[in-house]
Amino acid sequence: MASPIAAVAYTDAARIDDQPARWRAVYAMALCSFVLIASEFMPVSLLSPIAQTLNLIEGRAGQAIAVSGLFAVITSLSLSAVLGRMDRRIVLLVLTSLLALSGAIVAFAPTYLVFMAGRALLGVAIGGFWSMSAAVAMRLVPIQSVPKALAVISGGNALATVLAAPLGSFVGSLIGWRGAFFCVVPVAVAAVSMPTTRPRRSVNHRDDRIAPRTSAVMPVPKPMIRPQNRTSCHSVFITSPPR
Repeated sequence: MASPIAAVAYTDAARIDDQPARWRAVYAMALCSFVLIASEFMPVSLLSPIAQTLNLIEGRAGQAIAVSGLFAVITSLSLSAVLGRMDRRIVLLVLTSLLALSGAIVAFAPTYLVFMAGRALLGVAIGGFWSMSAAVAMRLVPIQSVPKALAVISGGNALATVLAAPLGSFVGSLIGWRGAFFCVVPVAVAAVSMPTTRPRRSVNHRDDRIAPRTSAVMPVPKPMIRPQNRTSCHSVFITSPPR
């Protein structure tokens, strides 16, 4: 016979899996991961025109990649503590909006400091997205589809790693490095408009927050007491025959 704990876990899993998968939101997150990584590595192929426009040496222009990575690490380590129990859907929308804002700032940056500020905002968006993308993906699809959803999101990352540098060089040769960075803005806006549903609730039916405090109450099985056989025992006296 199955234990009460296993029965409760099976019931909770069945209650979650009966909800449909939100693949549209998963594809939107994959698009965000593609744009984030492409924006991070795009300066690799555009260092020379950036340095010429902003009157810099190419080594100093390459610090645009370092500053985005630095802010990504800081954001990923501190986002949960700063935002607490805020709705994850709102946080993802804000981070995607930061991605669009970063692209616009970098594209129209008149000075080096403004350019680096836009790259810092990109680092905040990258760190925040990767610190919660896996947790959000697990709540968008049933349990058996979680590996597929994570693979879709990671696929956007892998694709951007391969295409970011050559695509940035090609687009930069056509419309300039500012136009190449500004191409991020419409793609980020498209990613914001794609998801229309909020992530599913967790097993204990609480709202999906950042770092939720879940408490698992395990039922304690009652000890099984077997009733004693109350059968009357009669003493049997055996008398020996007289000699």
